[in-house]
Amino acid sequence: MTPTSPAGAASPGAAVLRVPRYLVRVPMLLWHALVHLPLVLLALTPVTRGWRWGGEPFQHRVIRAWQAGLMRVFGFRLRRAGTPLPGPTMFVANHVGWVDISMLHSQRMMGFVAKDEISRWPLVGWLAARGQTIFHRRGSTESLGGVLGEMIRRLQYGESVGVFPEGGTHGGVEIGPFHARIFTAAVEAGVPVQPVALVYGERGAAQQVVAFGRRESFAANFVRLLGEPARSATVHFLEPIPPGGEDGRRRIAELARARIVDAVAG
Repeated sequence: MTPTSPAGAASPGAAVLRVPRYLVRVPMLLWHALVHLPLVLLALTPVTRGWRWGGEPFQHRVIRAWQAGLMRVFGFRLRRAGTPLPGPTMFVANHVGWVDISMLHSQRMMGFVAKDEISRWPLVGWLAARGQTIFHRRGSTESLGGVLGEMIRRLQYGESVGVFPEGGTHGGVEIGPFHARIFTAAVEAGVPVQPVALVYGERGAAQQVVAFGRRESFAANFVRLLGEPARSATVHFLEPIPPGGEDGRRRIAELARARIVDAVAG
């Protein structure tokens, strides 16, 4: 991963260039939220629940299209390497920032495990709840037990889930260790784990830019990213890992992290 300047350390010239980006993107964002989003909600009705489009549920395709549009509003040029597994799968990815969920949802519908604070974020929290997110109170053993139970239920029912096994972000500087316990869901449900590497900028040059800065709030990060230059955002769907025994959770966690680290490093 190529090091970058800390978030917010922009030159005066770069700050001036933000103005025309805001003039273009703020109206785009408002249109996407006030016009496109209500249309998406109208499409998510019981009537359309059984519809299919291009081999996937119609409702999933609509949600993916909206999330891809949101990424474009923020100037991200989406790319995909590899193919997401069909059927019930546990997808695990490196965690850079709040845009990770939109980036993944643009490629494959899945219910995410996310920290409980996200449910209170403006717009994003509401969208996360509509997108089948499983909220977890960090530090609560009782909450984690409930999350694992819900993940297993969904996987056995034929749905997919997405997890950030680091348990938090690391400023885009590194990929932290993966918590092995979360992989219990895949082992118990007998489904494969597919590692996913999220790379912002060429060869990860913008990981630190996309990540939260020190003491940076969600609102501040949201506004800052809206004024950033256009850049690529690549989703690497990597070689899947078959489920193992109970003692294989650590092996799956380490192997998934190793594959993601290699992909992010280019």
